[in-house]
Amino acid sequence: MTDTPLTPLLEVENLSVRYPVWGGVLRHKVGEVRAVDGVSFTVHRGETLGLVGESGCGKTTAAKAIVNILKDTVPGVVEEGRILFHHADGSVVDLLELRRSDMKRFRAEIQMIFQDPFSSLNPRMTVQEIVERPLKVHTSKTADERRDEVAGLLDKVGLQPEYMQRYPHEFSGGQRQRIGIARALAVRPQLIVADEPVSALDVSVQSQVVNLMMDLQDEFDLTYVFVAHDLSVVYHISDRIAVMYLGDLVEIGDAETVYHQPAHPYTRALLSAVPHPQPDRTRPERIALTGEIPSPLNKPGGCSFHPRCPQAQPSCSESVPDLLPMSPGQLAACPVTDAVKKEATAAELPAE
Repeated sequence: MTDTPLTPLLEVENLSVRYPVWGGVLRHKVGEVRAVDGVSFTVHRGETLGLVGESGCGKTTAAKAIVNILKDTVPGVVEEGRILFHHADGSVVDLLELRRSDMKRFRAEIQMIFQDPFSSLNPRMTVQEIVERPLKVHTSKTADERRDEVAGLLDKVGLQPEYMQRYPHEFSGGQRQRIGIARALAVRPQLIVADEPVSALDVSVQSQVVNLMMDLQDEFDLTYVFVAHDLSVVYHISDRIAVMYLGDLVEIGDAETVYHQPAHPYTRALLSAVPHPQPDRTRPERIALTGEIPSPLNKPGGCSFHPRCPQAQPSCSESVPDLLPMSPGQLAACPVTDAVKKEATAAELPAE
């Protein structure tokens, strides 16, 4: 985490991603999945923005859109909006406009750590080959220089340099994720997008990997977009937290505020489900949401959360709510909460 002045590194503006649904004998397009639906946020240099939500909310799609790999992996995907990346020299580029060949020169500045350490490493390559691959593509270093660099990176992530000639199947899940982190660090990126980097690991290993990432952030002056579904993990590593639901951004703000004073009813429900380390202590009552999560193929009108929201009003189904200021550094897409907050503030004011 950082106390440096806020300087934008990445600006996501009205990002929308729609996946095609194919069907029929001739395999034609029969529908679209609105995975991300008009999401906007800014990531500042040196900070960690936690992107959180339950499975299917669109957070991984947003992460893949940031590193611009969807067009090459999902035929027919539609991406709209802008993803502005700010260089240290002051220039700005919209990543969504770049083709694969144009994007190559920015890969060294934007790297990704993938969710599954068991499938994200090539089983036919040694650790040395895996970690030095970015160096071969993006630098002109000699073979000896690359070997020394790989040894140094493995040491940084807590692995012995002697492991370089081993293969991924010889390592545990936590060790494999450390190899993935070393690979991402190889070209000294400015931004690392971590897509649920600890969700596939044992609980005992998760804290080790998260603490390692925090130490590396301080050492290499990194900026993170940290995607996860566990709010307690996100709170531990993040400066700010953005909460997504069914493709929409429903709340964003300082980690302390969002975690301890959530404004959106969905965020409150998520936090009420977080296990408490001391179960005997008094804690807020669990908020049980009713109903099923609507399908992104047929999103409900208005606020996407209103079919399950305990404080929903008839007006919630009429229009998509804007992000409204709830407190300094905190925005939430809930006019009902905003109205309640204003009424409470007015009641506290002295009578004239």
